[in-house]
Amino acid sequence: MILGAVLAGGQSTRFGFDKAQARLDGRTLLARAVDALSGWCEFVVIVGRESGPAPCIPDWPRAGMGPLAGVAAALRLAEDEDYDSVLTCGVDSVALPGDLLDLLSPAPAYLAVQPVIGHWPTAGAATADAVLHSDGRHSMLAFAEAIGARGVESGDPPGNINTPADLARHDRRAR
Repeated sequence: MILGAVLAGGQSTRFGFDKAQARLDGRTLLARAVDALSGWCEFVVIVGRESGPAPCIPDWPRAGMGPLAGVAAALRLAEDEDYDSVLTCGVDSVALPGDLLDLLSPAPAYLAVQPVIGHWPTAGAATADAVLHSDGRHSMLAFAEAIGARGVESGDPPGNINTPADLARHDRRAR
């Protein structure tokens, strides 16, 4: 079984307001991300928010530690609930490839252009914890390297919305 996790705990500093609530083609980025993962996963959670269109869990060990804290929270939940793996994406990742799960299987693997989009084995929870508690980098790439994940290229890479201009560009493409 695969747990889906939308990483939504960021500050949206480059965006100017809560980008999870920004609308693309009439739907919030948060709802779009939850729906996208629902196509591949038995259950989807939102990490780093208190409310949304799916159950929400906090970052682990605490907020403000970047996307790896969201992945760590999802992996811990997956361990507790006996999931085999976790498929992650950022709330600002749009137009995920239709063959995403095939591209990222077997886990561990991530999209080279956006390491937050990844397929992580539940057994990686302890490694995520170790990276987050280390004195080194707490990045997705540090975690990916620590568990031997492979970076995968996609012929149709997803978009990443960091600014209102990015949103406008993707909105024009969606129409």
